[in-house]
Amino acid sequence: MDHNFEAQRRETYDTFKQSKGISLPKTAVVDYAFFIEELDASWPALERALRLEGFQTRRAKDGETLIASIGPIPVTAEDIWHYERIATSIALKHDFYPDGWELAE
Repeated sequence: MDHNFEAQRRETYDTFKQSKGISLPKTAVVDYAFFIEELDASWPALERALRLEGFQTRRAKDGETLIASIGPIPVTAEDIWHYERIATSIALKHDFYPDGWELAE
């Protein structure tokens, strides 16, 4: 099944529409979450590919999610989507699937 990047992009832009009135920082580190779909997926290969694109990676405590962080970057829908698209494209090639993003604390 093909991934629906347009629906994913709309979700990111909708998040910004819903945040009207909330004070957001001008820049922040953004964490993108990806969950493992196939048991034989290679964590090291995914981490290596993301790092080549400038992301820092770590495994979440749940043992099924990889966090790819980038930034600080401008906190705009356009910038967050730009990096989300890059990270998602890489993750899908390694049998990991997007599970949202958030501004790092």
